[in-house]
Amino acid sequence: MPASIVAALQIGSSPSGKADTLQNILSWEEKITASGASLVVMPEALLGGYPKGEIFGTRLGYRLPEGREAFARYFHNAIDVPGAETDALAEMATRTGASIVIGVIERSGSTLYCSSLFIEPERGLVAKHRKLMPTATERLIWGQGDGSTLPVVSARAGRLGSAICWENHMPLLRMAMYGKGVEIWCAPTVDEREIWQCSMRHIAHEGRMFVVSACQVQPSPKALGIEVESWPEDRPLINGGSVIVSPLGDILAGPLTGETGLLTAEINTDDLVGARYDFDPVGHYARPDVFTLHVDTRAKDTVKFLGE
Repeated sequence: MPASIVAALQIGSSPSGKADTLQNILSWEEKITASGASLVVMPEALLGGYPKGEIFGTRLGYRLPEGREAFARYFHNAIDVPGAETDALAEMATRTGASIVIGVIERSGSTLYCSSLFIEPERGLVAKHRKLMPTATERLIWGQGDGSTLPVVSARAGRLGSAICWENHMPLLRMAMYGKGVEIWCAPTVDEREIWQCSMRHIAHEGRMFVVSACQVQPSPKALGIEVESWPEDRPLINGGSVIVSPLGDILAGPLTGETGLLTAEINTDDLVGARYDFDPVGHYARPDVFTLHVDTRAKDTVKFLGE
C-alpha cells in the first residue's frame, strides 16, 4: 500500500452544545484537505461532550432531582446514529477524501453510549464501536457496549480499528482486535496525561500497528465560568496530548498540548511486515497450545420477540 497521511484533530466540545461543536469540526475542512490526510481521528465524546467534574446529583444509595435534570440536558445534547450530524460528517468525508473516526455520545432509546463512529468518503457511516467498559463514574451515564461493535474497517489508509480511552488498557480487548488484523489503531480519548502517551507507545509496539490518538482540549473552569470541585480554577480541564506512533513505538508526531490543532504524520502499512518480523502477537509469538481467547461477537438484545 502506498504511503498516506494520517491525522489527529485536537479540538474540544463547545459548551454551547453539539450544533456549535459540529460547526467547529466542519471549519477544519480546508486544513484537512490541504494536509492530504486520508484518515482523521477525532477525540472521545466530541459530539455530545465529556462533562468532566459533573456528579449528576448522585450519592451512594440515592439520586437528587437536580441530577436527573443534568442527565436530561446531557441526553438531549447527545446524537442519534445515524442522524443529522453523521450525515454532515459523511459529506465532509466525501469532500475531503478522508476517513473519519470520531468519538460521540450516542442515544439509543433512553440509554447513552460512548461510541466511535467510522465514516468513509462516498459511503458515509459504515460502522461504530461502543465503549465496552465505561470508567469509574462514567458508568452512571453510559451503557456498556457488547461484542457486536468491534469493527475493523478497510479504508484507504489501511485497516482501522478503535478503542476508546481507558478500554485501551483491557488486554483481552487488545488481543481480540489484534486478531482482527488492525493496521491503524484509532484511540479517541480525554486522557491528557503523559502516562496515556506511554500507553499509546506500548500498544503500538505490542500490536505492531500505527496508533493515532486524538484528545480533547477544554479550558479551565474559570474560563468556562464554572466550579469543579477539587480542580484548580486556572488549570485546563483537558489539556490535549494527541499523538501519532509508529509500529515500533516511536512517536511520529506530537504530543500536542495546550492548543487546538491538526497533527499529521506520513505512514505506510507495508512497514508492518518488517515490524512484525520479530513479534507478531497473534502469529508466531502466540502460544495457542497454552492460551486461547474466545470472543462473543453476538449482539445482546434485552428483549427478543419470537414469532411473526
